[in-house]
Amino acid sequence: MALPEREAMDFDVVIVGAGPAGLAAAIRLKQLAPEVSVVVVEKGSEVGAHILSGAVVDPSGLDGLLPGWRDDDARPLKTAVERDEFMFLTKNSGVTMPNLFFPKLMSNHGNFVGSLSNVAKYLGAKAEELGVEIYPGFPAAEVLYDGAGTVVGIATGDLGIGKSGEPRDDYTRGMELRGKYTIFGEGARGSLTKTLIDRFKLNAHSDHQKYGLGVKELWQLAPDRFQAGLVQHTMGWPLPNKAGGGSWLYHFDDGLLSVGFVTHLNYENPTLSPFEEFQRFKTHPMIAETFEGAKRIGYGARAIMEGGWQSVPKLVFPGGCLVGDSAGFVNVPRIKGSHNAVLSGMQAAEAIAQALESGRQGDELSSYENGWRASAIGQDLKRVRNVKPLWSRYGTLVGVGLGGLDMWSNTILEASPFGTLKHGKPDHATLKPLSEVKPIVYPKPDGKLTFDRLSSVYLSNTNHEEDQPAHLKVRNLDLQKASEHDVFGGPSARYCPAGVYEWVADTGASDGVRYQINAQNCVHCKTCDIKDPNQNINWETPEGPGGPNYPNM
Repeated sequence: MALPEREAMDFDVVIVGAGPAGLAAAIRLKQLAPEVSVVVVEKGSEVGAHILSGAVVDPSGLDGLLPGWRDDDARPLKTAVERDEFMFLTKNSGVTMPNLFFPKLMSNHGNFVGSLSNVAKYLGAKAEELGVEIYPGFPAAEVLYDGAGTVVGIATGDLGIGKSGEPRDDYTRGMELRGKYTIFGEGARGSLTKTLIDRFKLNAHSDHQKYGLGVKELWQLAPDRFQAGLVQHTMGWPLPNKAGGGSWLYHFDDGLLSVGFVTHLNYENPTLSPFEEFQRFKTHPMIAETFEGAKRIGYGARAIMEGGWQSVPKLVFPGGCLVGDSAGFVNVPRIKGSHNAVLSGMQAAEAIAQALESGRQGDELSSYENGWRASAIGQDLKRVRNVKPLWSRYGTLVGVGLGGLDMWSNTILEASPFGTLKHGKPDHATLKPLSEVKPIVYPKPDGKLTFDRLSSVYLSNTNHEEDQPAHLKVRNLDLQKASEHDVFGGPSARYCPAGVYEWVADTGASDGVRYQINAQNCVHCKTCDIKDPNQNINWETPEGPGGPNYPNM
């Protein structure tokens, strides 16, 4: 069946993703050139629906973008950090490290605790006040190119396609949104961003990207357990020494606790489950008392870019650029990236405004590419560039110590004895065969402090249209069985924090087992796209506004 032609709309600038980076770019463009037409497409059902972070926010980005935000009654960040603690945990005990051990760049004083989802909502409202058009619920599904290979916009996904792949009666063709420049701010492992990186070889001169998986819960605490502005981080137990990661606990707003756990995705044991490690963490004697009398009210998960300075790809290509998490601007030791996301959106907007003013379009924004390393973003990332490689190379116990010394050296001497270290293997290549590891056995959830995946996904408000093609594509099912299952023991059933993947006993299957994909559970964390040992799973955007809906996350 021949598909009808798409309708097209023309803008000066098209922005993919209504996160802090994309919205900052939209706002800055309108501040500099009010006459410029700007459209933002967002795959979530509303602005902020798919935004999840810790979040302790460095306000430097917001201060530059909206200098008066602190005096705005509608501001999304109202809880300042009052106390900053770092703990190293063993199985039954732990120690709180004195703050004087940490360089000033690690201090959270002057930062704010809150919901990054609400920050996005706030920025979205500010953008619309300036005349930016925002289309939530319209995933960007395809990059548009002209005959010369220049990016000229995006197309939103078609609606009304059944599981069979055939159009239903309610079929509607997607729209083409064309622009003189297109900004991609899709977040970590963006489905279009990865195609741009491949097409334009943007990572030809950078190290490969590294990732973590952050799993988060939102709790309403008992009044006697709540301490407004308390920020805590831990490393160590329950992860083994060679599996990096750590936790956060942030007290904010009216009795809310943001608690989560990051597992670096270069772990080796295929039976390790980041979700289960998080559940175990909450049972530690130094942690569990926080949850006495509390109620869990939210859940979510997302991938985190961890490669840093040496893994940032080339950011520009003919007709567009990458910003925010799509560019890899997360400072891993600080567990922060939203400030750099805002700053990168501003820098991209300034380069585009200058280009449009001079009558250019569709070229490479060289001033953005050439300027970020000398800007506040580059300064932030360069000082911590060796911390993640040191953690990966030497494990938590030794790596944390060496990483701390390296940060001190970069802070005091503005140089590192290590130079700039490279990352090890890409995360998909680090798993050992099941036969070479000791399987990890996790305790059953108690339903009060620890929980299962399905009850957790329920709290994420995740929903997908059932009669649509699965947005999780397994390229070769035979390879999945022969390798992912037979060699590695089916790690997708463990690394996925939403219960999407299952190896199910099936007497009707030729090998007695069937790979089941529960795509409706997907919280869009992208871990499968990252960690599958054969890179055999491809995450694509689902139809319409499917996915989680994260209030206050």
